[in-house]
Amino acid sequence: METATQIRTYWPSFHPIAWAVLVGTFLSRTGFFMAIPFLGIYLSQTKGIDPTTVGAILASSLFAGTCSSFIGGMLSDRFGRFPVMIAAMTLWSLVFAGFALANSIAAFFLLSACNGLFRNVFEPTARALLVDVTPAHQRSVLFNARYFVINIGAAIGPLIGLKLGAGGTSSFVPFATASGIFFFYAAALAVVRRSYRPSRTAQAGLEPVPCRQIVKVVFTDKIFLCFLMGNLFVAGAYSHLDTTLSQYIGHDRIDLYPKLFLVNAISVLILQYPLGRLMKRYSSLTALKAGSVLFGLGVFGFGLFDHIALLALAVVVFTIGEILCFVHGDVIVGEIAPEHQRGAYFGASGLAFLGQSATAWLGGYLLHRLGFSQGPLIFGILMLLTFIAIPFYYRGQRLLEQRNRLGKQTGQAA
Repeated sequence: METATQIRTYWPSFHPIAWAVLVGTFLSRTGFFMAIPFLGIYLSQTKGIDPTTVGAILASSLFAGTCSSFIGGMLSDRFGRFPVMIAAMTLWSLVFAGFALANSIAAFFLLSACNGLFRNVFEPTARALLVDVTPAHQRSVLFNARYFVINIGAAIGPLIGLKLGAGGTSSFVPFATASGIFFFYAAALAVVRRSYRPSRTAQAGLEPVPCRQIVKVVFTDKIFLCFLMGNLFVAGAYSHLDTTLSQYIGHDRIDLYPKLFLVNAISVLILQYPLGRLMKRYSSLTALKAGSVLFGLGVFGFGLFDHIALLALAVVVFTIGEILCFVHGDVIVGEIAPEHQRGAYFGASGLAFLGQSATAWLGGYLLHRLGFSQGPLIFGILMLLTFIAIPFYYRGQRLLEQRNRLGKQTGQAA
């Protein structure tokens, strides 16, 4: 009996669909991190593209993701999670095959945009599906598990990518391998769909809600808007790990970049559980405020330090902010969103990619204009942009507390 309890403690009783998505998330993120973190290095070092143009190419992915995530979320509410996920993952696999063969700047712009588009159709739909099949009391554990497997993929993906030639003279093998992984995930989702019949919410929306009404509801939710505005700047800070830092470190220390990525992933694996226990004492929006401060300090450390030990310390600080912001961010959306509009809310939360798009371009622009020798100034500017998130999270917390008090008073009156 005690053994069974211990097994359940370490092996949560998630729905089979949730387990399938977790395994697929690990595989797809491993494939993603085999190739995409090295794209900026490949474009600049091998293709000879200037940093501003590289930043623009990388930003096109984030900008396209901004435009597509809300639409993808709404489509999943109307037509079902699985059809949208399978279609998006299949097309995403073709994008990675295209990266393996592309040679022109125009092709890289198009593929980068499609990468962001299909990623941000798939991701909010997958998160909404996880909420659909998971009881409220398990969602925090589930999203922690999801973040855990993402970071295992982030740890081993770049190392595998280096072995396959990423960041070198050819991009064919790592991108082709990632394409195969993505296609396998799409096929596996089709099998899971046939094997398990999800709830009505997971298959399609409970009620067909007109697009205009969904947009009105989501964007008049003041709590959600405060969260979204703060996330614009936090997501922008996170983008520098894949974009600005890859160019800055890859300029003359390419072998150091995957090591910093590994520090990031290992830090998540070590710190996620104790941070989760610690932050149970505080609200999710409090965690977001603390996370945004640490995000900014970590970003500044990227440009301030040269020694690998101090850069690793900056990555650890950055990672703590990452854990606090991203795990609790998904939990907040699940709490705020009405059941029949979860896809739309998770999709709308993807508008934070607008911040990633803008800061990815800005990071490349600052490197181009100020030079690679001005790390403290460049990353200091990017740190200050991150701190703008704090007043938005503070306002959202106040509004959420007011709503909760009003709900209690209404319940007592009834």
